Amino acid sequence: MEALCARILERHRDSVRVQKPHVAVANLARIIEATLKLSNKQGFHATSLRDLAQASGLSMGGLYSYFDNKTTLLSMILGEVATTVNEVLEAAPEEIVGDPLEHLKWLIEAHIRLTEAMQPWFVFAYMEAKSFPTAERKMAVESEAATEEIFAGVLRNGVASGTFAISDVELTASLIKPLLQDWYVKRGKYRKRGTTIEAYVEMVTTIIVAAVRGKMRHAPEQLSQAQE
Repeated sequence: MEALCARILERHRDSVRVQKPHVAVANLARIIEATLKLSNKQGFHATSLRDLAQASGLSMGGLYSYFDNKTTLLSMILGEVATTVNEVLEAAPEEIVGDPLEHLKWLIEAHIRLTEAMQPWFVFAYMEAKSFPTAERKMAVESEAATEEIFAGVLRNGVASGTFAISDVELTASLIKPLLQDWYVKRGKYRKRGTTIEAYVEMVTTIIVAAVRGKMRHAPEQLSQAQE
C-alpha cells in the first residue's frame, strides 16, 4: 500500500500540501485503505468525507491537505491502477517477447497475479465504474482499452507467425478480459470452491491458448472443470 501511495504522491506532489514525504505517504495509505474498505461496504458515492475522516483517523482538515474533493481522490486511485497495469504488462522478459505463445501465457499470469496483489483497488475500479464522473469514467474505459490492446498486440504477432488461428484479434482480446476479471470480482465463489490462484491461472491459460490456437473442441470439458 505505501509503495503505491508513494507513487501517487509523486504524481500529485503539486496538490498535496504535506511537505514531509514519509508523513504524506503514511497518511495517503490510511486514506486510500479506508476509501477502499468503505466503498466495498457502502459504495464510493455514498461515502462522505466525514465517513472517510472517521475511518482513516484523520480530521476533515487533514483530508483536505491531500485532495480538494472526492473526485480528486477517485482520480488518484484510478490513476495508480491504470499506471500499474500498464507498467506490469509491458514488462515481459525480453526472452519471451519474441514467442507469442509464451508471451500470451506470461500476460495471463501477470495480470491475474497483479489483481491478486491489488485486489481491493481492482474491485473498487470495477464496481464503482458506473457512477464515475465523466472524466474518471473515460480514464477507466481507456485503461481497459489499453490492457486489451496489449493482449491484441501479442495476438497479432501470433497470427502473423502462424502460431495463432483467430479471425478477429480485437474481439478475442476483449473476450479474454472477463476471464481475467472474474478472479478478483468473484473471489468469494473461488474461495468457497477452494480454487487456488495457481489452479485458476492454469485453467484460464489452457482455455485461452486452446481458443487462439484453434483447438476449442475440448473447451466445453475445460469450462466444465473450471466451474466445478
